[in-house]
Amino acid sequence: MKLFFRDHVSVIILYCVSFLLLPWIIHSLDDLSSHYLYFIFLVSFLFTIWLIGRYYRRKKLYVHLQNSTLTNDDLHLYEPQAMIEQAYSQKLRQMQYLYLTQQQHLEEQGKEKQLVLSHFAHQMKTPLSVIQLMIQSNANSQSEHLQIINQECDKLTFTLNQLLTYERTSNLVADLKIEALSLKDLIKEVVNDLKDYFIAKEVFPKVTLVENTIIYSDRKWLKIVLYQIINNAIKYGESESSIQIIYDEATLRIQNYGDTIPENEISRVFDLFYTGMKGRTSGEATGIGLYLVKKILTELEHPFTLQSHECVTTFSIDFSNSVKKSSL
Repeated sequence: MKLFFRDHVSVIILYCVSFLLLPWIIHSLDDLSSHYLYFIFLVSFLFTIWLIGRYYRRKKLYVHLQNSTLTNDDLHLYEPQAMIEQAYSQKLRQMQYLYLTQQQHLEEQGKEKQLVLSHFAHQMKTPLSVIQLMIQSNANSQSEHLQIINQECDKLTFTLNQLLTYERTSNLVADLKIEALSLKDLIKEVVNDLKDYFIAKEVFPKVTLVENTIIYSDRKWLKIVLYQIINNAIKYGESESSIQIIYDEATLRIQNYGDTIPENEISRVFDLFYTGMKGRTSGEATGIGLYLVKKILTELEHPFTLQSHECVTTFSIDFSNSVKKSSL
């Protein structure tokens, strides 16, 4: 109520002045009917002067409220004049303080969660490594149980690596290191890392790349992308089939033969935790891998496409921008 009266003090003054002057004006004009237009002009003139003064005192507030594009400067109302502007500016400062306090709290919670996830993931990798070493020490044993345990350990290791990769992508831009690298050597490393998975799934790689294919990219993150894509190609490929890895016209294509991805799932497979019909039936998909692939390739500025028809699925990565850079 107090703010209301303080904001309308100019209206009250105008009313009082008009109320006091009205009898004097009527008395001075003697016959009001003959001076009616002059009376209307005088009242309108005073009202117009009041409106102009009110507008200029609140101009900043009107401009601020009508601004359709918001920036950091809109969190303040500089040098407020009118009482309502001062109250509005104070409220904005209170809201900004509340927002920054909550944002800081959420950031601290996020950093804490990332730290905990990273710590537990690293802690879990140690016993997994011990189990895998024990299995390798009994490599001469043909026990089916040991083979199953080894496969499950590989799955756990892969999932933990996905978790660590997801955690690190929160600061992906700061971690990028663009350098010249041999695409064929990088693919050979990935294929060699997955050789046991190729053998277990009875799928075989066929790499068709030129030896001197040089591109500019981040080695670590691009390797994670290639590992994830080739791993998916093996996982969903048919037994006794091949994974075609072809580089042609500045485009890398990774192709596998297996079930066709439905058209309505193509645009959704890159969403976080989306596994699709195949993933739900097999129970092996996490819905994280292709999300990471999309995030990393977007930051690296390598356009990509996914196509699937007639039991052939092709993931393509366009390195044309990187090849142009390497040729400069």
